[in-house]
Amino acid sequence: MTVYPFILHFGPLTVTGYGIMMMVGFLVGGWLIRLELKRREWNQEYAADIVVAAVIGGILGAKLWYVALTQDVDAFLSRGGLVWYGGFVGGALAVLLNGWRLRVPARWTFQLAAPALAAAYALGRVGCFLVNDDYGRPTDVAWGVRFPEGLPPSTAGNIQNLFGVTAPPGVDPSTVLAVHPTQLYEVAIMLVVFGFLWKLRRTARATGWLFALYLTLAGTERFFIEFLRAKDDRLLGPFTVSQAMSVLLIVLGGILLMRWKEGTLDPGPYLTKPSKS
Repeated sequence: MTVYPFILHFGPLTVTGYGIMMMVGFLVGGWLIRLELKRREWNQEYAADIVVAAVIGGILGAKLWYVALTQDVDAFLSRGGLVWYGGFVGGALAVLLNGWRLRVPARWTFQLAAPALAAAYALGRVGCFLVNDDYGRPTDVAWGVRFPEGLPPSTAGNIQNLFGVTAPPGVDPSTVLAVHPTQLYEVAIMLVVFGFLWKLRRTARATGWLFALYLTLAGTERFFIEFLRAKDDRLLGPFTVSQAMSVLLIVLGGILLMRWKEGTLDPGPYLTKPSKS
């Protein structure tokens, strides 16, 4: 199957599939948090507070992480150049700072956001597929995808020269290869994770426990999917920078799962105040 980037042009304005899905991810995440706040009969305005902070902190964090990795300062003002882990860290810090300002316990913010994070990530990966970015290694499976106008195009030359992945012998460097659609693999896995977390949110667990579980599952998913990715950021042999971050998330999630086995925190006055009609 051959896939081309999804791009809309409105005069001088260009809208990409990634931009659309990133916006959808934030909106859906906020909607899911709002549903949970409504179920608990808490202040639904906190959902908007989380989304606004996550958008600002997430984009800044994703850009800064990319610039730090590539040393390309000009990328800070470009359309591309977004790294998920940078966005996760930046968004988390911004959300926590805003929660601290509103005197909402961090563990409650974590608890409320956990399922939404999984859903938003899955939607973001749909955006990666639509712009033909973050694809996998060459493959001959029936569902392999060719990206002739990808970021970069999935040609044999790009696969080998940019990502250090050995192309099939005897293939012309300009040949567009079929690759693993790792973006869609992640969409499927993280939607399952979302469904699991969404169901568990109704069970009696310690405050923040759900977020600790999310960290463990998200880190595990990303660690293993990296083996199929066409990447140029190998850190230790076959292991990538993203896998190193994945291990940190798994370890942190495991520690929090053990520490947050019990205990329900007071949500504070801001969360429990009635929503404005």
